Amino acid sequence: MTFAIIKTGGKQYQVSEGDVLKIEKLALVKEGDKITFDEVLLVEKDGVTTVGTPFVAGAKVSAEVITEGKGKKVTIVHYKAKVREHKVSGHRQPFVQVKITSIS
Repeated sequence: MTFAIIKTGGKQYQVSEGDVLKIEKLALVKEGDKITFDEVLLVEKDGVTTVGTPFVAGAKVSAEVITEGKGKKVTIVHYKAKVREHKVSGHRQPFVQVKITSIS
């Protein structure tokens, strides 16, 4: 099994070919676009593991953008006791759903 660990949007993801995952919103991408992740931290291929310092030289992970959207609403409640003060707000985090096409 071949897999890699990539870094994008301040987070790390373990990916294999064919995986579909939601990542932080990327600027200037549309549905159907091909993107490449250059920040590859680790690659495991045919039983040989290559660990980067901090990134693996020459390693790339290619992906295709499936869709863009917003996640479920997260409700935030600010409350102060004894003064009858509260404030409710919400947030929907934007994301990009990608399908991993190749690891090289």
